[in-house]
Amino acid sequence: MTTPDVLVLGATGLIGRWLVPELTRQGRHVAVVVRRAAERADEYRAWTAAHNGDPSRLTVLDGDLTAPGLGLPADAPLADVRDVYNLGGRFAFGLAREEARRVNVDGALEVVRWTARLTAPRRLVHISGYRVGSSPVGDLDLLYRKLGAYEASKVEADGAVRREATALGVPFNIVNPSTVIGDSRTGETTQRIGLAALVLDLHQRRLPALPGSRDTWVPVITADHLARFLAAVPEHAKPGEALWALDESTPPLHTLLRQVAAHLDVPAPRLSVPAALLRRLPPRLTGTDPETLSFLSADRYPTTTATTLSEKASLTPPPLLPALNAWSTHLTTHP
Repeated sequence: MTTPDVLVLGATGLIGRWLVPELTRQGRHVAVVVRRAAERADEYRAWTAAHNGDPSRLTVLDGDLTAPGLGLPADAPLADVRDVYNLGGRFAFGLAREEARRVNVDGALEVVRWTARLTAPRRLVHISGYRVGSSPVGDLDLLYRKLGAYEASKVEADGAVRREATALGVPFNIVNPSTVIGDSRTGETTQRIGLAALVLDLHQRRLPALPGSRDTWVPVITADHLARFLAAVPEHAKPGEALWALDESTPPLHTLLRQVAAHLDVPAPRLSVPAALLRRLPPRLTGTDPETLSFLSADRYPTTTATTLSEKASLTPPPLLPALNAWSTHLTTHP
């Protein structure tokens, strides 16, 4: 039996559920860390098989991102691991600061320390976020008050992982993906917050106005393309590079929502509310979580390193409009 050469934490999240089958298709032997592995191993292998992966290349281990040594069994067959993917994180709005930090900061640092104990680590790939990677850290108390616990904890983790990995000599890359939509062909997704929640409100005619202004840009990337991108990072990215993974053909948010509305055969709101006004209005009136408002921005992002990697790995993003249509159909037909 071949032992794993890749360890994936956060394998049951949206990104992990597409990355793991992709890695097995590329011949990698993958150890995935999940809670209650004995109960969930068969389900995870079945998911991998159903998504054109090779479950025979999977090792499902019990573990916990917040525990010392990641809570992994002492006899786990991980001596040959070269690449570590930390996709784990507490992704929700309205979290308490310490609840978010426990996973997103302390857990991320534990992954760095675990990787440092490997005999010959090739790459630690840490998932951050496209807004996170562009945010200065500064005063942490102010950061948490301004951004909310989820985004602030990811900003804090971004800097903490860089410092710890550098200090311990761990080769690393930080990947900053944009909003992840479903599979480009089937639209399948496991995530219904953020932009997905806007689409659901649009479909149910509960979106009174388009959020943001005409130049608001919320870039997206399909789950399957991001999986291929991540799989290519250890081989094609230079250690220490930050990589913004997003589809630059994403239209402005208002255009995107109008395209989705046309596909779903529902009317798009005629009115729009700028983000600055949304910030001043009470959430009970807008129906918008204040923590999502920092994403309503016209900012663009430094994609040169990601473009270079894509060229080296011969990666081309799938056509976006059909992918958006498939995703919105899946969202609205799968409760």
